[in-house]
Amino acid sequence: MSDREVDQQLVERAQQGDKRAFELLVAKYQRKLGRLLSRFIRDPAEVEDVAQEAFIKAYRALPSFRGESAFYTWLYRIGINTAKNYLVAMGRRAPTTTEFDSEEAEGFEDGDQLRDVNTPEAELMTKEIATTVNETMQALPEELRTAITLREIEGLSYEDIATIMNCPIGTVRSRIFRARETIAERLRPLLGTSKDKRW
Repeated sequence: MSDREVDQQLVERAQQGDKRAFELLVAKYQRKLGRLLSRFIRDPAEVEDVAQEAFIKAYRALPSFRGESAFYTWLYRIGINTAKNYLVAMGRRAPTTTEFDSEEAEGFEDGDQLRDVNTPEAELMTKEIATTVNETMQALPEELRTAITLREIEGLSYEDIATIMNCPIGTVRSRIFRARETIAERLRPLLGTSKDKRW
C-alpha cells in the first residue's frame, strides 16, 4: 500500500469521526509541516503555534477533503496560507535567516566540500553565500519564494507544487526557473561565475 493510500484510509476514518486516525496524520506530518513553516516564520514557538492552527483548520475542513490531491499536498497549502495570514496579522514578512541548518546542508550537492573546508576564509565565504541566498529568497515575490521553497527545501514534485499553489505546472516551472535565475544573478559576484553559467 502506498503512502498516499495509507493517508487516504486515515483521512476516511477521521472523516467518520475516528480522532485517533487524525492524530496519526498529525504525528506523521508535524515535523515536515514545521520545517516548511520555519522557512516563513523564524521563532520556533510561533512555528509551533501556526502549525497547530494549520492542523486545526485541516481538521475542520476534513469533511470537504475529497482526495483529489494527496493529503500532505492539501495540508501544505493550508499551512502556507495559515503562515501568510499570520505574518499579515503580525504586520511583517518572513524574516531573513543567515545560516543553513545541518539538514539543509545535507541537501547541497557539494555539502561534503562545504563541511570539510574549515578555514576562516572558507567559513566566511560559506556564510556570505548562505546570507546572499537567504536575502535573495526573502526579496523574491511571494509566489516565486513559495515555489522555490517547496521545490528546493521540501523536495516536492512540480505536480504537488502546482496543486498547493493552485496553478498550472508550467507556471510552477516558470516561477522556479525565475527564482533560480535571480539567486544565481546575486551569487555571480561571490562565486566569480560568468553570465552563461548559473553557479
